[in-house]
Amino acid sequence: MSTVTTRRTEARAWAGLSLLALPTLLLGLDVTVLYLALPSMATALDPTPAQTLWIMDAYGFFIAGFLITMGTLGDRIGRRRLLMIGMTAFAALSVFAAFAPGAELLILARALLGVAGATLMPSTLSLISNMFPDVRRRAVAIGVWATMFALGMAAGPVVGGAVVDAYWWGAAFLLAVPVAIVVLAGARTLLPEYADPQPRRLDLISVALSLATILPVVYAVKHAASEGPGTSTAVLAALGLAAGVMFVRRQRRLVSPLLDVTLFADRAFSAALAVLLIGLVGVGGTMFLVTQYLQLVQGLTPFVAGLWMGPPAMAMFAAAIGAPLLSRRVRPGVVMALALGVSVVGYGLLATVDAGDMTRVVVGFAFVYLGLGAVSALGTDMVVGAAPASRSGSAAAMSETVQELGVAVGVALLGSLTTAFYTGRTTVPVGTSPETAERLTGSLTGALSVADRLPAATVRAAQEVFTAGMNLAAAVAGATIVVATIVCLVALRHVRPLGGGPSVPTGAR
Repeated sequence: MSTVTTRRTEARAWAGLSLLALPTLLLGLDVTVLYLALPSMATALDPTPAQTLWIMDAYGFFIAGFLITMGTLGDRIGRRRLLMIGMTAFAALSVFAAFAPGAELLILARALLGVAGATLMPSTLSLISNMFPDVRRRAVAIGVWATMFALGMAAGPVVGGAVVDAYWWGAAFLLAVPVAIVVLAGARTLLPEYADPQPRRLDLISVALSLATILPVVYAVKHAASEGPGTSTAVLAALGLAAGVMFVRRQRRLVSPLLDVTLFADRAFSAALAVLLIGLVGVGGTMFLVTQYLQLVQGLTPFVAGLWMGPPAMAMFAAAIGAPLLSRRVRPGVVMALALGVSVVGYGLLATVDAGDMTRVVVGFAFVYLGLGAVSALGTDMVVGAAPASRSGSAAAMSETVQELGVAVGVALLGSLTTAFYTGRTTVPVGTSPETAERLTGSLTGALSVADRLPAATVRAAQEVFTAGMNLAAAVAGATIVVATIVCLVALRHVRPLGGGPSVPTGAR
């Protein structure tokens, strides 16, 4: 291949990456865009506390549930084709969500958006793997991809706050429409098509078993966190785990499995997935609480609260770009461990703030986000790099499954933990009506909605109880990040610097 042709190919690849950055940014945005729109949405739709959590995490749950299926489908029918189908569906469903008249329909819209989003994530990541066969360039490209997804998550509160202040809560969803138009216009020109030259049959029984594994387990975790353990929770968890065992056994028997479970024999692949899952659980739940703190405790408008989230976004951006470059000289496991160590400091700061300490909250969350940027970039590269080109869609799906699942479970667990703490510690003044008392003890949002019927001291006490609940959640999250740091140091210590020599054989890592 001539030098001119090589340069043109590389230029097209980088231009294609810039196009893929748009749906990636949009997907990250949709994870968190409702965080600062939530109070306005709650006022308009008046959801129950349970409905509020479902509105927040239905998107992530259904993305997690369908990613494995969509990753394999993209390998079969073509990754660019699946991207274009998914982008069209995502835009249409975003319009549906924007004009949802009630909480039930918004939950449905968020769930369907999750299904559509599941077509986009493995498509973008596996196309990058095809467009950048060189290890070092692929690492930088995935770093850009992770940065855009992380930047979307970080920008979600800023964008959500801005559009809510200017329009209404539903306008946050309409951002998908112009993005879809640009992606659909440029996809055929800038993106190569890739499908498995020996396409595998899509095993519908495996699809059903994958959904039967993920959704009941996630629901059981969510229900146990909010309502406490019970018979129904145990039954759901048992059914999900049983389906998971059946799923794995079936994949081992099939010639063309939905998920290549032999990838888990690669120690770096498995450890990177574990670190991504743990890291996103902490970040997802903590971000949900921090954005609520800025509005409900500090009293900031959505837009101003979003601006305060700017410094954490910049920390994440710097880490996601810098970590792959640093990992050319330093082992990736060490880089990830150092970044997670900084995150632990951030969780420690969040565990010690009070109701008037906004600066410490922002600084602490910036440290948390810095760790996320490094882990997302390097962990994703390890996972995708472990798979052959024909299975990169499946590997990309696994990476995104654990990240989306982590965010959703984080919101469910840490959000429910804080809610339970708040409900158990909030006191009701003598003489308060039953309706007002129910709102006061149900959530801080409910307490502020009836603030005119309560003494000022009671409202302030409710804000302090919410802050204490956030302290507890941050301490729990920080403890799990310590575990992830140890995993990086132990299980990833043999992964060599990027491009620094031959890869360590599978199983030896």
